[in-house]
Amino acid sequence: MQFLRNIDVSNKRVLVRADFNVDLDKDGRVIDDFRIKAVIPTIEYLIKNNAKVILMSHLGDPKAGVEEKLRLGPVQDKLMEYLDLSVVKADDCIGSEIEKWTQKMDVGEILLLENLRFHKEEKENDENFAKELAKMGDIYVNDAFSVCHRDHASVVAITKFLPSFAGLLLEKEMAVLKKAMEAPEHPLAIIIGGAKISTKIKIVKKFLNLADDILLGGALANTVLRAKGIAIGKSIVEEEMVQDVKNLEITNTKIHIPVDTVVSVDKGGKEESREAPVGKMEENELILDIGPETENLFSQVIKNAKTIIWNGPVGLFEIEKFAHGTEAVARAVANCQCYSIVGGGETICYINKLGLADKFSHISTGGGAMLKFMAGEKLPGIEALNSDSNIAN
Repeated sequence: MQFLRNIDVSNKRVLVRADFNVDLDKDGRVIDDFRIKAVIPTIEYLIKNNAKVILMSHLGDPKAGVEEKLRLGPVQDKLMEYLDLSVVKADDCIGSEIEKWTQKMDVGEILLLENLRFHKEEKENDENFAKELAKMGDIYVNDAFSVCHRDHASVVAITKFLPSFAGLLLEKEMAVLKKAMEAPEHPLAIIIGGAKISTKIKIVKKFLNLADDILLGGALANTVLRAKGIAIGKSIVEEEMVQDVKNLEITNTKIHIPVDTVVSVDKGGKEESREAPVGKMEENELILDIGPETENLFSQVIKNAKTIIWNGPVGLFEIEKFAHGTEAVARAVANCQCYSIVGGGETICYINKLGLADKFSHISTGGGAMLKFMAGEKLPGIEALNSDSNIAN
């Protein structure tokens, strides 16, 4: 794999795949700009080294071509705010007029292409679409670790048509996560939350041998409880995963699951909720957060750890009364004298809301990509940069 920092970009059109897929409020304003901030160092590096910068990204998942509410105007505003430079936005991401525009750019100028997913060919990894994108640059830089698990045209196919390099952010993400997998300081604690164990079971299996402790929370812990024969009422559960979880050595002493929970008949938070020992709940109740005993159990494990990797909330944190467990975990990790890595959009958003982001050693831009990378799976975007078809290799 070739890296941006090792090449001459002077007077070159550098086409950067970033991930500006950020949440917007009802008025179209950016709610959490973490992913935009994360790519700023790469853009500044390119400007400092006299490149012409062309940025591209998707936003949301438009179903039928152009959706006005998913244009990249709000991203353009944030980029100008953080760079303190002019950023011009195109009305599309391909086409002869935009190609001519890029060819007339001066050193130090920045052009933001319009939402890639306004073209269905992006998600189809269409080579003709990738070839059109490639006309916008002389060099391609992937700085979007968070989409490297996607087999999309701007991530994979494009590397066949331009010399392709890993950006500063992508290089950092790979280095940090690789070190955490190969040479972590022990005790190593893994915290896995969220809704589905099906998307995270591979990383749990991977770390059964590597980690000292694995803490499971969120709705995915319900499937583990069901696999142990514990009553979970009407809680969300992946029935098709129960047998797989049984095969996961759930009696392994490394795996810590909730010992008490917060339950209610209403996940919307309007009805009363109560704390209940695991298994002591009514048939019409749902598990919506970890309980205080579990908070203490998890916090003690976290306190003793030297390395922590966290992905996914341990409760329905969007509802304030069910956010206590996730907040307790966040504060325990933030106060821990350890190397801490956190990933996953929901988790990061909540950490930012609590004002704790600067207390974590590394905040990964990847959610699904982080999980797959750490589980040892091959990511199409990274494989494409390593491929013999990448003419930079």
